[in-house]
Amino acid sequence: MQATRNHARLLYHRLVGHLPRILAVTLLLVASRLVPTTSSLSSLDALVREARVNSAALVAAAAACAAAAYAYTMSRPRPVYLVDLVGYKPAAAHESTRAMSIRHFGRAGQFSEESMAFQKRMMERSGLGEATHFPASLLTLPVDMCLRTAREESETVIFGVVDELLAKTGVRPEDIGVVIVNSSLYSPTPSFSSLVVNRYRLRHDVISHNLSGMGCSAGIIAIDLAKHLLQVHPDTYALVVSTENITLNAYLGNYRAMLVTNTLFRMGGAAVLLSNRRAERRRAKYQLIHTVRTHRGGASDRSYACVTQEEDDAGHVGVSLSKELMSVAGEALRTNITTLGPLVLPLSEQLRFLATVVLRRVFRAGVKPYLPDFTLALDHFCIHAGGRGVLDELERSLKLSAWHMEPSRMTLYRFGNTSSSSLWYELAYCEAKGRIKRGDRVWQIAFGSGFKCNSAVWKALRTVDDGRDCGPWAQDLHALPVHVPKVVPIDDDVAAA
Repeated sequence: MQATRNHARLLYHRLVGHLPRILAVTLLLVASRLVPTTSSLSSLDALVREARVNSAALVAAAAACAAAAYAYTMSRPRPVYLVDLVGYKPAAAHESTRAMSIRHFGRAGQFSEESMAFQKRMMERSGLGEATHFPASLLTLPVDMCLRTAREESETVIFGVVDELLAKTGVRPEDIGVVIVNSSLYSPTPSFSSLVVNRYRLRHDVISHNLSGMGCSAGIIAIDLAKHLLQVHPDTYALVVSTENITLNAYLGNYRAMLVTNTLFRMGGAAVLLSNRRAERRRAKYQLIHTVRTHRGGASDRSYACVTQEEDDAGHVGVSLSKELMSVAGEALRTNITTLGPLVLPLSEQLRFLATVVLRRVFRAGVKPYLPDFTLALDHFCIHAGGRGVLDELERSLKLSAWHMEPSRMTLYRFGNTSSSSLWYELAYCEAKGRIKRGDRVWQIAFGSGFKCNSAVWKALRTVDDGRDCGPWAQDLHALPVHVPKVVPIDDDVAAA
């Protein structure tokens, strides 16, 4: 009955949201009844006499109308605009082919032959290309995994994207009122948000938040948090930085459930500038329409524990991925879209969905669950590039075309899984390809440990033509998209060279 409860809750909030409008219209109607029409008056003098007789009522009606208008104005949420975004492009020195990566794993780690063979098989099926990026700390022999090199990696990424974003937008650091940085697996002291405040000399009353341990969906959580903060802090900017640290999170043991992350996660990050200033609407790219957060951690221990950071028997720290991950992700997705659907889908799709829910839940009919066609309401899909299996499953579940999946598949191919920042690489891909037209709606959806599924829907305020400035895609756009087979063998001779 989750879908029914979500629909009922949505209708309630819509009714409450419309109460100021209903009140205003009602008061205007009452006031209009107090003022006689000119056709019933013989002259202006009669109108004046009538006004004097009913002066108290007219004053009260005018005050009530003013109060209703004020209540309506104040009840409207402040718009949240996305002014611009930047994705980090590591230098060529950080690039590594798949064969180079496997060869380096063999030299740098303490992997058994079985573990090496498993990582090779996984990488052949990962969907990654031949130029993903590792931090310098993991490209050395021996690998240099320590707090110093971890901080160097994160500072390089964070300062790189924030510097570029401020240069692109022309926004002064002192105009930023909110700073949110998310990095799940590395949370130093002082925090990353303090690092940004210190580096850019932000003002003393800046609102700062540092999100850690929230998984790959933390980017949407940061956007949702910024949205709420921008409702109470007027006329300001919010800087959101999404990154992850690879240096301290490479796994050097032989527990198979932890080895998968070595074949997927790569160096990356992104920065986004949001604003609630109405003057920014003229140059902003998008307006935030909806955010929907789903947390399945309370549903079952299976959901809570399907992605965990832990030590293996030998003391090596890694991220363990449960075999039930895809099943848990599917449940979280279904819960999320039952909330998002009524917000964006046309009425025909909502009625079909509700009809199947009633048939299944009330009448116990053996009908298949109806999955709404989200392409009727949304134009572009930015699905977290968590891995080929995740993308294949969502393509099938949401009945998306290869064109819809292209931004996510090409992000996985070119940059690998960059955790929470992957959504911004995907949106930058859509922009660089000239896909974003005025009025288009973009759906960002990501999954994270806990287990969480989070969504954001944006509306393009203008046609985005970034052909001359393709951001992280500038050097590769002409060669993309490419077809990525389900299995791309790695030459053993090259890997062993």
